[in-house]
Amino acid sequence: GIIAVFESHRAKGIPDMYSLHSWCGMATFVLYLLQVRGGKPLSPPGGKGLCSACDIPVSPQWFLGCGFFLFPGASFSLRGWYKPQHIFFGIALFILSITSCLLGITEMLLFKISDSYSHFVPEGILANTLGVLLVAFGLVVGYVLTREEWKRPPLAEELALSMDFKTLTEGESPGDGSQ
Repeated sequence: GIIAVFESHRAKGIPDMYSLHSWCGMATFVLYLLQVRGGKPLSPPGGKGLCSACDIPVSPQWFLGCGFFLFPGASFSLRGWYKPQHIFFGIALFILSITSCLLGITEMLLFKISDSYSHFVPEGILANTLGVLLVAFGLVVGYVLTREEWKRPPLAEELALSMDFKTLTEGESPGDGSQ
């Protein structure tokens, strides 16, 4: 997708990276790339992924998730530090995606129908409706993300594992302060 944009600009003689849409789009692309590394395995081409028997695409986020939440060596303070970072960057990526879409719609309207836009042409009405729907979608997702009642409660097994990990990593006894 992003290569097609640069090739299209080159073919039409349009400069690259001059608008707010292109800057926000590139920031979204880079942040997404840092999250998933484009789905490419962290191994040489033709090589194996994490293990010699499989070729699993592994991203840096996958490593951080495993390191902080799966292996018992990570302390609760480290997990507590990483979770807000993970939430922030996920929300930032979502907001940047919607912003890039809205800026792209506006830019296309200005390029294609700038003379007739104020006369309520169908293309303008469709683009504005799409923009309003994108904003509404972003607001609904933001509302759901900020509500405690929408979060999944921890399962009993997770609470037990959580206590065991805390005991292993921080040296506390499960019986401390319970009686």
